[in-house]
Amino acid sequence: MLGRFFLSIAFITITTLSPFNLALAEADHGGAQKAILVTGASSGIGRNIAEKLAASGYFVYAGARKQADLDELNAIENIQSVRLDVTRQDEIDAAVQTVRAGGKGLYGLVNNAGILTLGPITEIEEDELAWIIDVNLMGVYRITKAFAPLIIESKGRISNISSIAGILSGRFWAPYNITKHALEAYTDDLAAEMTLFDVHVSAINPGNYKSEIGTKEAAILAKKPYAQPGSTYAKYIAEDIEYMSDRSMYKDPDDVTVAVMHALFDDTPKPNYLVVPNEKEARWTISKLIEEMAELNADHEYSYSDEELIQMLKEATAARRK
Repeated sequence: MLGRFFLSIAFITITTLSPFNLALAEADHGGAQKAILVTGASSGIGRNIAEKLAASGYFVYAGARKQADLDELNAIENIQSVRLDVTRQDEIDAAVQTVRAGGKGLYGLVNNAGILTLGPITEIEEDELAWIIDVNLMGVYRITKAFAPLIIESKGRISNISSIAGILSGRFWAPYNITKHALEAYTDDLAAEMTLFDVHVSAINPGNYKSEIGTKEAAILAKKPYAQPGSTYAKYIAEDIEYMSDRSMYKDPDDVTVAVMHALFDDTPKPNYLVVPNEKEARWTISKLIEEMAELNADHEYSYSDEELIQMLKEATAARRK
C-alpha cells in the first residue's frame, strides 16, 4: 500500500479541469473521426460520457443490453448503439465485428459497465458474490481482451471506471469493494503492459454522484434475510438502507466525464483520477491511503522516518508535475 500511497499523488481533483482546458480536444485524428467504445452506456455515468463525447464530435459505440436503451442511444447523433452484455462472449465477439466493420478503428475504450451488490460478507449468497465479480471485474477483463488489438493498432487509450470504493472499505460494501479493489490492481498491471505499445491506461475513481443504482440496491437489500427482524445485522442494515435510498442530493456525473475526456485525449493523461463532489470524500480517500501507508511503515526493520516519508512524497509530487 506504500506504493499505492505514492501513486495517489497522480490523482487529480476535477475542480482543476474543465471542458475548455483539455489539450487535444479535437475529435479528428489524422483527418478521421476518433471512435470510442463506452460500455454500460444506458444510464448514469456511462450515458453521460457517451452523450458528451458524441456532442464533442467523437463517434461513440455505446454498449447497452435492453432494446429500448439501444433505440434511445441510436437516436443520438454520432452514437451507434451496440448490444453488449459484458458477461456474454458471443455479444462481445459480435461487438468487435461491428467496430471492425465500421471502418473507424477504435481509439478509446471506456470500461464503465458495472453493478452494485451489498450485504454482510459472511452471509451473502455465493452466487450473488460471483455475479458482481463476473460483471465488475471479469467483464472488464473480457472487453479489454477482445478490443486490445484495435486499441494497440491505434495507439489509443483505455479508461476503467473504478471508484473510491477501490480504496475505501466499509460494512456491507464488501461485494462491491472487492471488485473495485481488484479493478485497481488490474488497471495498474494493464497500464504497465500497455506502455509497451504506447497505449495509456487510466483508472477513474468517482465518489458519490447522482444515479439510481443506490436506490435500486437499497430496495433489494431490504428484502434480504439479513435485513429482517431477528437478524443480528438488521438494525445496522436499516441505517445503511436509509442512507442509500435517496441520492437526489448528489451532483450529476459531469465531472466524471471531464476526467474521462482528459484521460482519453490529453497529451499527458494521469494514471489515476480522483473525482469527488466535495472535500469530505477527497479526505476519506486520501486519509485512507495515508493510514494504510502509516500502518505498513510502522514497527519493522525497514521503517522510514517521518522526514524520509515527507521527502519521498515531495519527490513523487515533483515527478508528477514534470
